[in-house]
Amino acid sequence: MTGCTVPTPRRSGPTADPAPGIPITSSRRAQLMQIAAHPDDDLYFMNPDTQRMVDAGVPLVSVYVTAGEHDGKNHIPGRKDISADKSAYSSARHQGLRQAYAAMLGLDMFTPWQKGVLTLRGDRRAEVNTLTNGSRRVELVFLNLAMHTPRRWMAVPSLWKDRQLGLQTVVADDSPVRKADDYDYDRLIDVLVGLMEQYRPTVIHTLDPDPDIQHSDERTRKRDSEQPGYSDHADHTAVASFSWAAMIRWVAHATKDGGAIPAFVTTSFRGYYNRHWPKNLPEPVLREKAAHLVPYGGDPSWQCGNSAGCGDYNVGGIRPLTNRKGWVRATHYRYPDPGPVVVAEPDGRLAAYGVLGLRAVRWQETERGSGQWGEPDDLGGGPLAPGLGSAALEDGRRLLFGLRFAALGGHGGANRREVVLLEQRSAGGPFLAWRGLGNPESDDDRGRRLGVPVAATDREGRVHLFVRNADKGVSTRIREADGSWGPWRDLGGEEIQDGLSATVDRAGRVHLFAAGRDGVHHWTQDAPGRPVAFRPDSGLPVSGDPVAVAAAPDGGLELYYRAPTRKELTAVRVDGAAPARVALDGYGPVGAAATPRGPLLIGKDLHGRIHVRTVAGRLVTRTQGAVALESAALHVHPEHGTLAIGLGADAHPWTWAPEPHTEG
Repeated sequence: MTGCTVPTPRRSGPTADPAPGIPITSSRRAQLMQIAAHPDDDLYFMNPDTQRMVDAGVPLVSVYVTAGEHDGKNHIPGRKDISADKSAYSSARHQGLRQAYAAMLGLDMFTPWQKGVLTLRGDRRAEVNTLTNGSRRVELVFLNLAMHTPRRWMAVPSLWKDRQLGLQTVVADDSPVRKADDYDYDRLIDVLVGLMEQYRPTVIHTLDPDPDIQHSDERTRKRDSEQPGYSDHADHTAVASFSWAAMIRWVAHATKDGGAIPAFVTTSFRGYYNRHWPKNLPEPVLREKAAHLVPYGGDPSWQCGNSAGCGDYNVGGIRPLTNRKGWVRATHYRYPDPGPVVVAEPDGRLAAYGVLGLRAVRWQETERGSGQWGEPDDLGGGPLAPGLGSAALEDGRRLLFGLRFAALGGHGGANRREVVLLEQRSAGGPFLAWRGLGNPESDDDRGRRLGVPVAATDREGRVHLFVRNADKGVSTRIREADGSWGPWRDLGGEEIQDGLSATVDRAGRVHLFAAGRDGVHHWTQDAPGRPVAFRPDSGLPVSGDPVAVAAAPDGGLELYYRAPTRKELTAVRVDGAAPARVALDGYGPVGAAATPRGPLLIGKDLHGRIHVRTVAGRLVTRTQGAVALESAALHVHPEHGTLAIGLGADAHPWTWAPEPHTEG
């Protein structure tokens, strides 16, 4: 495989389309699509989310962009005489995936798959493997672009950056595809768009398009396979960028001539980032996740029916658990999303705000208290990253904040992110035009590292906006009560993960919390109206996930989260007082809502089901309905009691009443 020069003209990158009012199409069926750089990226970085949806009967199509052939050596432990064979190694990794997903479907790992050839846009071909078990279905699509060429060590990242580069595919052993295809920048995006149009996913999993800046010495970087200056493999970043460009192009094509926005939600997963931060999977979930890498890694003694090999022997057996990099021990989201923004409208109906089809949308209850949601109203703003920040003004109007892909161009094009604002004209009413709030970073490359915006409104009517910045610290911008915005300001402090939590205490002081490597970090005011500043001596124990905060009945602030690798919940009082003991075993972030009788808590149990700890101390688990995505929001309704509201795999909201009576 060699790179070649191709004379295709440069196509301009996607541009922001903030105008609202476009219709949205939804079939209310569920379909998961994963787009990975290498065979095993999904198993390492997207699980256990993938398995939860497969277990729930959501059909999966998993697209692998590269052949994963690397140097062609499928290393067998204890042997150093392995010869290089890229076609065979690619085929062995494909077989490992078939073994892993057969086990995930509850079948024998050597169950035969149906193999075929999928014709793609531009008359290109890909191998497609299909396996079903009852109502559950998995399809694996192998595009098989070369990872390396004689002229370029990292081929797909070069394809993203260089508009003159052409790249051929690897023909894997035992594949029904017998002829190599060629790709350039636009052809790869068009192929991904064609797959999206064919499968119509409602959930798309990608890798991280904008990994953290990470300066490591050259020896450490090469040993850990990280690209210079950033905390991830260069293939992960390039394929994630191609994936986001394809989603943006899919929406643009669908709406070009008055068509409807495709209804899908997106989750992007951190990659080698997992090595640098606390591990957040407790032992039962880790054991389940790692179990799928055992059949993927395979063993040379197995009789699997694939002449090129029975898995990726480099990661066979227990090596994923013993690897010092610890990738398998965490699952982190690039854009942590606490769930839909839920508000009560003036007419008593609930409204939920979220991101759908890369655009902000509003769902409204069909009737007051019905728990049923109408079709989404498009609010525009796209293309947006998952998750919206929100704040309420004193007059009841709502502010929504998003992180926009202002430009996403490869081959030397612009690549910018910006924080954007949507402000309501009147409480429960229409909105003003989208407004850009800029970026606290001075150049585009640093600006790509921004996190999801969060906000809080203080007693004087000022709105404090916070984002994680390129230095892994916090930047803020303040909206005064008269609507004017001040400049961006760096709050200093130490390095944190994204998933910030902001609140205002009984005294009127703004507080911000975030999970760091050595503890939960805290920023607050000395007094209302004073600047928010870092508190280096907070002494709050370390968390593996974003932190939930709620006011206790006495007005003190309580934090809720799970310590790294722990299933048990940690509860901490900011003032050092002893918190009430609360049990909520599970994994992942938790949410909290204050009531006069104590906090309500929501999270996922060890099986990925939503459960709620009521103020009465009862633990109630959601066992029916669409599988929940990421986190769900809590809402305390004066008439209908405790409500949990989230998005399902069908990209539509659900409502669950774990305790249907008013709680004080």
